Amino acid sequence: MGSSSHHRHARALSGPVDEPNNGAGKDYVDARAKERVKAISRTTLVAALSNSLLAVGKILCGWFGNSHALIADGVHSVSDLASDLLVYVAGHRAGEAPDAEHPYGHQRFETVATLILGIFLAAVALGIAWDAAERLFEPEQLLRPSWWALAAAAGSILVNEALFWYTLFYAKRVRSDMLRANAWHHRSDAISSIVVLIGIAGTLAGLSYLDAVASVLVAVMIAKIAWDLGREAVSELVDAGLEPARVGEIRQAITAIADVRSLHMLRTRTHGGQASADVHVLVDPYISVSEGHMISVLVEKRLKAGFDEISEVIVHIDPEDDEARPVRSDLPLRAEALQQLEQLCAGIPEFAERRRVLLHYLHGALEVEILLPLSLATGMDSEAEKLARRIRHAIGKDPVFRQARVYYG
Repeated sequence: MGSSSHHRHARALSGPVDEPNNGAGKDYVDARAKERVKAISRTTLVAALSNSLLAVGKILCGWFGNSHALIADGVHSVSDLASDLLVYVAGHRAGEAPDAEHPYGHQRFETVATLILGIFLAAVALGIAWDAAERLFEPEQLLRPSWWALAAAAGSILVNEALFWYTLFYAKRVRSDMLRANAWHHRSDAISSIVVLIGIAGTLAGLSYLDAVASVLVAVMIAKIAWDLGREAVSELVDAGLEPARVGEIRQAITAIADVRSLHMLRTRTHGGQASADVHVLVDPYISVSEGHMISVLVEKRLKAGFDEISEVIVHIDPEDDEARPVRSDLPLRAEALQQLEQLCAGIPEFAERRRVLLHYLHGALEVEILLPLSLATGMDSEAEKLARRIRHAIGKDPVFRQARVYYG
């Protein structure tokens, strides 16, 4: 049993105290969510209009200009139009506030939309490649494009490259993986149009099979995009975490807080271009509950302010490393512990005058802090120490209580 007793005067201080403005953080998160929805709406509407014109223009020019590769590229633009609609709907759904059915928000709708987009593009790629391969093995079906088709392919390159930079700008601004994926989708459209342009030019130069070869290459590019989108979406759906380097930066940010002794069980997961984190933070085991809560609030604010992708933080305050020493669940809770203390100190009437009893669940046992009235320590110091010793001795008879401290105040 530890032995310590102190004469301590307690004085209550009152006055206005500045409280942390938790509402400000929520307003910031809400504003960021609104900005994401607005950016998604703006970019997808511009892209949808552009892809509508490109799809109609390339299919018509491919049909009348005798270019199978350009028709395939036009079908690709139709798929882009469908993906734009999917991104628009998913972006609005993902921006909705949490509700009873989705208490963690709707960001996963964006992830699911990305996965559906990947599957859809894979099907488009398969169809284009199949048709082009059949034409390669049947030379009589090979087409000879006209100059119209060449001009349409060149125009498609310029429009899609402009859409790429426009969408990527907003994707970086609002940190949206879905918008970033759509931006690279536009870049792939530009690259596929370059392939089509080369195929048409080669066919016009006398290499009749190049248009069909260009179609196959376009299909391969679409398939690659589908794979990347699907892989990233599945990674989010199975709760993949942030990159190890980013997790290391988060760890450093937490341990830099003065009142944090250490941390463990730091976990992250991504969802819809955002991330959440939960962590066990080790603090001084003898601080108050409110001080521990204040530390957790500070950790949360530090991460949200320092890492744009983090939208949610859960902090568990630990008085000791519960990975190295699991908490015993069989220790008595407060009501039962007080009853045991009263029984142990039944022969000490002064114990009934206690002002406060603090319980510390540490090292697989209970530590007790007892505050007695200052009036019991107004006599000789030896008498006060004698009373404290009697209480400690009585409590020490029960092995559940590892240590007892007695204070006066």
